[in-house]
Amino acid sequence: MTNKRTLDRLTRPKTIAVFGGKEARRVIEQCDKMGFDGEIWPVHPKSDDILGRKCFRSVAELPGAPDASFVGVNRQLTVEIIRELSARGAGGAVCYASGFREAVSELTDGDELQTALVEAAGDMPILGPNCYGFINMLDGALLWPDQHGMLRVERGVAVLTQSSNIACNISMQARGLPLAYLMTAGNQAQTGLADLACTVIQDPRVTAVGLHVEGFDSLDALQQLAELSRQLKKPVAMLKVGRSEAAQLATISHTASLAGNDRVSSALLARLGIARVETLPELLETLKLLHLYGPLPSNEISSMSCSGGEASLMADAGVKRKIVYRALRDEQLIPLRETLGPMVTLANPLDYHTFVWGNGEKQTTAFMAMMQGGYALNLVVLDFPRQDRCDASDWLTTVNALIAARVATGANAAIVASMAENLPENIADRLIRNGVVPLYGIEEALAAAEAAAFIGSAWAKPTPEPLLTTPAGAGDAVTLTEDEAKRELAAFGLPVPEGLVEMEPEDTGPAAEKLGFPVALKARGIAHKTEAGAVKLNLQSSDEVVAAAHAMAGVANGYLVEKMAPRPVAEIIIGALRDPVAGLVLTVGAGGILVELLEDSAVLTLPASAKAISAAVSGLRIRKLLDGYRGGRKGDIAALEHAIAAVAAYLLANAADIEELDINPIMVLPEGEGVVAVDALIRRRIV
Repeated sequence: MTNKRTLDRLTRPKTIAVFGGKEARRVIEQCDKMGFDGEIWPVHPKSDDILGRKCFRSVAELPGAPDASFVGVNRQLTVEIIRELSARGAGGAVCYASGFREAVSELTDGDELQTALVEAAGDMPILGPNCYGFINMLDGALLWPDQHGMLRVERGVAVLTQSSNIACNISMQARGLPLAYLMTAGNQAQTGLADLACTVIQDPRVTAVGLHVEGFDSLDALQQLAELSRQLKKPVAMLKVGRSEAAQLATISHTASLAGNDRVSSALLARLGIARVETLPELLETLKLLHLYGPLPSNEISSMSCSGGEASLMADAGVKRKIVYRALRDEQLIPLRETLGPMVTLANPLDYHTFVWGNGEKQTTAFMAMMQGGYALNLVVLDFPRQDRCDASDWLTTVNALIAARVATGANAAIVASMAENLPENIADRLIRNGVVPLYGIEEALAAAEAAAFIGSAWAKPTPEPLLTTPAGAGDAVTLTEDEAKRELAAFGLPVPEGLVEMEPEDTGPAAEKLGFPVALKARGIAHKTEAGAVKLNLQSSDEVVAAAHAMAGVANGYLVEKMAPRPVAEIIIGALRDPVAGLVLTVGAGGILVELLEDSAVLTLPASAKAISAAVSGLRIRKLLDGYRGGRKGDIAALEHAIAAVAAYLLANAADIEELDINPIMVLPEGEGVVAVDALIRRRIV
């Protein structure tokens, strides 16, 4: 839910009220420790002062309406205080207490109490309940009842998470990441992480936003965040974990197994231009890169190291990433050869050996030559020795050389430690100050580069249309017969076989003669026809057709007689289902008997542009067949893309009614001969 009042007063307060005992005291301690220069008003029924500040007895006694409040009292009293703060015109509150909706299995009134809390808040923003609060290191405002490992910053990234414990862990990072905001939202009863993110991204001191979420709290707020990200040129990265939110997956088709709710989440984020990462270290390293350089203009990177082993590690790690170690340009070869000597193989990744180790001038020259190659990011692998036992002078020479090359060329540069513990925090801080990204871990470094390049590519494209958000309509969902489904789809341009419907077995023979042999015979009203023996293919005579009809009479509610489709180049499935968050989504993949075997599919959120459809088809592994594998005939890819667009148009026109759609297979014929959908299933709501 997006609040009517702004969240600015809550997140950037000038006055803070604290309610409760030890947790409230800790909030005051943290604000004092971090230099908060606003007013803090403790509220306590018995104490006269807390940490030298006068205590007030109630909300009514406060000298004004506080911008932010930390409510650290029991759950029943929390509701009353929130009601009083809202009536007073307060800017917002953190509800620390637990025992609400998250505890309904132990406390039967938890759900009811959370509803009462939201009603008490009215249009005053609240975080939680069951919420640790947030840290604002730009202003030293901490509604945070615990220790942390953060320092004041003038600018930095905002990190938001549903987990208070993960927030504590992130606060202790020693990777050189400047944290401006660290925020939690607890139960998200009223205000979710996306709402908070939309607020902090508009703070001019915030450079990028990272989210760790289990489920999307608001699709509208997420779309708003994506829009603000583009407008303000502040990238967003997300670690999305967990399974779908109260998923209602279909059970009568292959579409559900193809899409999967996690894949829908990825498709949704890709559409919005939000980079998705897989681990917390990847999120932190990505945010560091985005903080300094923002989105990358391409996925072409370079790598340099003084070891062939490190160069091999970098090369191998890049195989599974959407990054490119582009070959060196001719103009780079001469200065690199002159600097590194004849024994160094000039390549990317580059192993420059130890011939220039400890020589700052030659290292700077070599780094400059590599960084003048037009790469989006230039990486230097460098693991420091232990500072407590070893001398790191030569490693500092390399650091200085890279900083000098960065200054001289203006290129994006990073130092990568292959093992996270081998890059001291003081070195990371120095690199950040000098415009070089310190990256911890090879896998994490390349994940960061991939994420930043993805955002750059997404922003280079036109802003996507708003998502289709039509809610499900009224009425019960029923399964259409195959012929009914095909008629509906054909009206939107999907090619289907010529067919006739007959109710009696004896009438199927004449129908087949009218169509021309060979034909297919199918029993109407059966979802999984093959398993039920309700389909016979390639029938060559009237007698065969009638005999087949009699054989399936026990399960048939009439018969569909169709012309047999020609032999295809490939079989494709086109499906759709209603995701609980993203609404209707479209899937395209390898069809027929290969659906489960290959698990080769793409998910498209709606509306789907022609470019998105083309990209989805191009990304399928079965595309090799469509392109004429091993001298085979090419498939009619243009007709396939047109068919997918026809199905998408059908979904848009019937968005409130469709629960599930499954076209499997659609036969892709040789180039120039089109496609034909030989089977179709639709579940839709009928009023």
